Amino acid sequence: MSVTTDAASVRLTMAEVDALDAGPFVAALGHVYEDTPDLALAVWAAGPHRRVDALADAFSAALDGLDDEHQLDLLRAHPQLGARRLMTAASVDEQAGAGLDRVDDAVREELDHGNAAYLDRFGFPFIVAVKGLTVDDIRGQLRDRLANDPDTERRTAVEQVRRIGRLRLDAAVGP
Repeated sequence: MSVTTDAASVRLTMAEVDALDAGPFVAALGHVYEDTPDLALAVWAAGPHRRVDALADAFSAALDGLDDEHQLDLLRAHPQLGARRLMTAASVDEQAGAGLDRVDDAVREELDHGNAAYLDRFGFPFIVAVKGLTVDDIRGQLRDRLANDPDTERRTAVEQVRRIGRLRLDAAVGP
């Protein structure tokens, strides 16, 4: 896996978040929903938020406010799981935490084939919040979700984006 830098390693208090101007806010939290600065800017404009829960709700509302095409763009911005491609530091850390950086060739090939089939079927990469999951959990979810109809899977993917976003917020903003 290759990595790009992002602000995922910076931990801010809510007071610091609420004091940020638009540019620094986007720089600090634009990675939360996979590097979507327009979404982060909408969240900043809805502030101040005062609590992490309110900030998470604002990100969720901004996601819900995206039209279908922009929501699809957000889904397509996510990297394929287990891929050896350029991705954000947050994605690299999350995937490494699930062991996706240490799979053998057979599992990597299975993931590559599953990811390709998923992308072909749904038009966006397989997205799952990997925190707390094992490689086998992820493989099972990929197999199971390939059977979903497109509307169900899109809703599932959006909910996974929301979950990933919350986990990233909790890592980036603290007391």
